[in-house]
Amino acid sequence: MKASEIRDLSNDERLSKLNELKEELFNLRFQHEIGQLENSQKLKILKRHIARVKTIISEKNSQ
Repeated sequence: MKASEIRDLSNDERLSKLNELKEELFNLRFQHEIGQLENSQKLKILKRHIARVKTIISEKNSQ
């Protein structure tokens, strides 16, 4: 997800997207621990998406 796409969302949509990403990260971590995750790169990518959403939320709140 690109930053421009996140900026186009409303604040409520950003928060729901953040919760959705966190839930997905939890599931991927669980899969990784039990050895079912085939592509561990997904964890890194998902963490970056979460950081990107958090950054934009904080930018919008500081304005």
